[in-house]
Amino acid sequence: MRDAGAHVRVGDLDETALLARVVPLMPTRALLGPGDDAALVAAPDGRVVATTDVLVEHRDFRRDWSSGADVGWKAVAQNVADVAAMGGRCTGLLIGLSVPTDLPVAWVEDFARGVAAACAHLDAVVVGGDLSAASEVVVSVTALGDLGGRAPVLRSGARAGDVVAVAGVLGRSAAGLRVLQRGGSRSSAEEDLVGAHRRPRPPVAAGPAAALAGATALMDVSDGLLRDAGRIAAASAVTVELTTAGALGEWARDLEQRLGRERGHGVALVLTGGEDHALLGCFPPDAVLPVPFAPVGVVAATSPHGVLVDGRTWAGATGWDHFAR
Repeated sequence: MRDAGAHVRVGDLDETALLARVVPLMPTRALLGPGDDAALVAAPDGRVVATTDVLVEHRDFRRDWSSGADVGWKAVAQNVADVAAMGGRCTGLLIGLSVPTDLPVAWVEDFARGVAAACAHLDAVVVGGDLSAASEVVVSVTALGDLGGRAPVLRSGARAGDVVAVAGVLGRSAAGLRVLQRGGSRSSAEEDLVGAHRRPRPPVAAGPAAALAGATALMDVSDGLLRDAGRIAAASAVTVELTTAGALGEWARDLEQRLGRERGHGVALVLTGGEDHALLGCFPPDAVLPVPFAPVGVVAATSPHGVLVDGRTWAGATGWDHFAR
């Protein structure tokens, strides 16, 4: 139960008392879960997919724009998406949380509830983590996953002639961020975009489905389609040729309608917006694309390797860069 008025601050409790409030709010399913120096999880085929991500206050989120539950949800979503992008299923999360001592305990409890909600939606569990004090909120999540006996799907396997496809929808999180940055009143359509920014819903089941369908390359679109397609192109020594005639154009037009007074940015948001955590895959030309993958281009052997949009090089920024000023 939350404290009335959220008057209790993190600094009013010791670490044990704070953990006692937070840990029971998170789901766990492990051979040995939170409570010892390390967790013990099963690795059915002897291999473990492992990935980690960090969320830093003022850089990756703002507490006046996102609740603790929103931050907890996003921390889970972006890590489970990375496991799915290898063709795997998440088997456990390790969550490190550093917070200021004057932060209301209610925020930390909300964070835990957001973690739990995302875990329920994305079929994940928490097996352990760490808690510390810091000058701002920092969340670090390590996700573990199982490949189900299959080989991992890498970025480096794309071949000329492959179909390029996306599972999920692109541009909505970036559009939601644009609405938040603009401020002021929001329409219901714009509110939906803000929700997509605060709580992305990666199609994690599409990762293993892509592996079973014979995907040659796969990755999570976290930094923008152009930037992440460029990573597949570089790893596979190919050119990714995208077209806005199909799904990409449809998503762009939808954003144009939702944004109302800020129209004119739809295509750029779809191509360069990050944090939707859709999955970008390459498939042999005779493969049946698993639901919900939609074709967005083809792979070519042209050189120099890179990404083309409707036959041209994209002018301008290609996506999110953590160190860009």
